Amino acid sequence: MEPARIPESFPAPSFRGNQEQALADIRDAFEDGNDVVLVRAPTGSGKSLLARSIMGAARTVEEAEPAQPTGAYYTTPQVSQLDDVEADDLLEDFRIIRGKNNYNCILPGEHDTPVDQAPCVRQRGFDCTVRHRCPYFSDRAIASNRPIAAMTLAYFMQTAGSDVFRMRDVAVIDEAHGLAEWAEMYATVDLSPRRVPVWDDIEVPDVSAATGDEVEGAVRFAEQLMERGTAEKDELLAKSELTPEEAAQRDRLQELISELSYFAEDYRDPQSPTTWVVDQPDGAGSAITIKPLDPAKYLKHTVWDRGSKFALLSATILNKEAFCRGVGLDPEKVALVEVGHTFPVENRPLYDVTQGKMTFEHREETLPRVADTIVRLMGKHADEKGLIHCHSYGIQEKLAELLATRGVGPRLRVHSRENRDEELDSWKASDDPELFLSVKMEEALNLEGDLCRWQVLCKAPYLNTKDSRVERRLEEGQWAWYYRAALQTVIQACGRVVRAPDDYGATYLADDSLLDLFDRARTDMPDWFADQVDRLSKPQLPEADPEAALAAIDAEPGGYSGRRSQPSRSESKNGSSSSESSSSGDSGSSGPANRTEADAEKRKNHPLSDVWGDG
Repeated sequence: MEPARIPESFPAPSFRGNQEQALADIRDAFEDGNDVVLVRAPTGSGKSLLARSIMGAARTVEEAEPAQPTGAYYTTPQVSQLDDVEADDLLEDFRIIRGKNNYNCILPGEHDTPVDQAPCVRQRGFDCTVRHRCPYFSDRAIASNRPIAAMTLAYFMQTAGSDVFRMRDVAVIDEAHGLAEWAEMYATVDLSPRRVPVWDDIEVPDVSAATGDEVEGAVRFAEQLMERGTAEKDELLAKSELTPEEAAQRDRLQELISELSYFAEDYRDPQSPTTWVVDQPDGAGSAITIKPLDPAKYLKHTVWDRGSKFALLSATILNKEAFCRGVGLDPEKVALVEVGHTFPVENRPLYDVTQGKMTFEHREETLPRVADTIVRLMGKHADEKGLIHCHSYGIQEKLAELLATRGVGPRLRVHSRENRDEELDSWKASDDPELFLSVKMEEALNLEGDLCRWQVLCKAPYLNTKDSRVERRLEEGQWAWYYRAALQTVIQACGRVVRAPDDYGATYLADDSLLDLFDRARTDMPDWFADQVDRLSKPQLPEADPEAALAAIDAEPGGYSGRRSQPSRSESKNGSSSSESSSSGDSGSSGPANRTEADAEKRKNHPLSDVWGDG
């Protein structure tokens, strides 16, 4: 790496805000000998442009000795952010590669078949005559041979050890604050009807019943499930040709066997330091989740072995030392570069409209008051689009029903797990000032300008204390981590509606627990967000008037009528939905009854859907 090249590699014709100073600080941090530099850059900093500048310092093929890595990786957890990069003319030298299920086969009669279900993976010994023109393999070949390869974090982690995507000189991870959570997701074994193709053929025990040790019980069940899954997979492998559904089932069985084998071997290894935890809240016959208490070690071969130098960018790396420990880095060997906020604080106000606690035991009492307040806000913002961060599908559904009974249903839009992207795109495209009741859209959502002028945080986004990993960490006294995780989500949510120095948008806080969170996590707040909190005030709101709330919208076409919208079969692009149920106490709608269809839907919506079935 040549750090001196960082500022001169900036791709835009001129700097704005704090970009020039930020790049100088990043250059200095690498020149000081740091292999990893954290860049805490708030919304509007132009993180993608900073990333491009950093990657411009990567060793070139001409500069390298034979064994030295060259080039750079750009990776982000969010598919939507990769879409934004692809659409940016200033980043045209990013060569993007996606998972196979994002490409369709080009063979006659297969144009609607994803590459991960094409004849080349369905038929034994199939010789594809157009492989050189296959959109997936073509993009993969280009990305692997260009100086900058861009991909989702899921794809990046899944291709660890690949002969195609080897170690490079520089790796930039955008939105890096969630790395520890992605490591946990990568290492988690999810045993459920949607994730286990042979679920209906096995008897699922209460894993803690036989031995009193739920991890030992889970290992015994894993070994039994491996045996059954291997037999099923072998039956499929014996066929000369598979249907697309059978090919998907074969691939999932192989993944499942690998996951179970790793878990069982690691648990049985007396030298392994891993502590495993198991969740099966509903007992025999129900889903089981197995995860490591400390997943940081999984980042070594999937991330840290993939580059010589790293830049990790995020607005919400709130505590350097804690972040480094969580991802397996030595804080003493990591530099932090702070980028100042350039958006006027008065353009991003926080307002206190708290109505009580939204914890489960108080929610029934508090939520009707929140609904009344939202009707008042709809009157105040009668001609402006709004967003409600509902935190869970349970809250979303109940709140939508309460608002509909208050006469404002025609202005509402809701989504399910399956049609979240379709409804989001439709809402953004609408000229009406609709109010979108969202779940898990606190990150990677750009609502600049009139796309959204106001939003409401319904609930403090605390992690689910019934999750065994969260429970164990709190038993160990890791409350600072617990509050920091919630604050991180709040800050991310606040950044959805103000995206430029001349943009503006209001954020309303409806849960008393949010104010308590600000007190408890004050020491971890970035200065620019602390400025917002210090200016927190109570707004003047009109009386609740459904007619005023609907004054600027055509009530004829429909709107929310008290029934959930029907899920579409469109493919999810973001991967947030499947983690929702594990991070909150509310359940959503049940999945499709058909096992093959359910597995296909789960593959689409899972955070690792970008890489399943990929080679």
